[in-house]
Amino acid sequence: MTDSLLRLRREGAARLQAAGIENPRAECDWLLCRALGCTQTELLLSAKADSRAQSRFTELIDRRAAGEPVQYLLGEWEFCGLPFFVGEGVLIPRPETEILAEYAVTLLKGQAQPVAVDLCAGTGCIGLTIACRVPSAHVYLVEKSPAAFAYLERNRNRPGMVNTTLLQGDILTDALPEIPQCDVLCVNPPYIPADEMPTLQREVLREPAMALDGGADGLDFYRAIAKRWAPRVKPGGVILPELGDGQYDAVRRIFADIGCAVSAIPDNAGHLRVLVAKNHIKGESRICF
Repeated sequence: MTDSLLRLRREGAARLQAAGIENPRAECDWLLCRALGCTQTELLLSAKADSRAQSRFTELIDRRAAGEPVQYLLGEWEFCGLPFFVGEGVLIPRPETEILAEYAVTLLKGQAQPVAVDLCAGTGCIGLTIACRVPSAHVYLVEKSPAAFAYLERNRNRPGMVNTTLLQGDILTDALPEIPQCDVLCVNPPYIPADEMPTLQREVLREPAMALDGGADGLDFYRAIAKRWAPRVKPGGVILPELGDGQYDAVRRIFADIGCAVSAIPDNAGHLRVLVAKNHIKGESRICF
């Protein structure tokens, strides 16, 4: 690597560190690769950065230092080992949501032609992961936002995603009769209480509010799913909503009240992250470890 690239790396990392970015060196390298159009391995072998690439890199560093999510700047982010296009107007896939997708895959594998539904699909990271990992399944993905739906379409238009149906609609109001009874219903709903929205990290505040704001107590979408969508799940089928921190007890009651057997899966930090609601079967609440 030439002195000019080393200088760009040093200056970029210092700029991000001064802006309070948690991993300045790593993010600097990601953005430098983005500016150069190369991989990290190729970066180490790069001879130089021309003036256009240097200007692009400076712009990316400035935008990141101002709080724009690094995922938006890169234009792509990995989820369950698969790349997903991301950008302004769509929720960024997060590692804790991988727990939900992987559990859904486990439930569906081995079933004959199962049906899965991904509500509030966003990038499609949950539903498209299921479609890729369980080729025998048919996955219906629903998204309201036109901006997010555009990313959903881009991500679906990749190899291995043919067993999918995309629907643009509002899960709170639209009937969406095209969706049949399903075996697994997945959803990462908006679950931030409205009065907590202004306190979110500056990067999170760059993401679409409609993908985050869950109403006054953060539970609006869970109630709607229990009322409007649980009847679309086959008896013995499973509803898998992601949970916000500390929401398990409140959401457990919502689904237990409609006759579901309820459990939960913790994330790596020990937070109960995914509710497991088995439809129309009474049972004791428990925690799955």
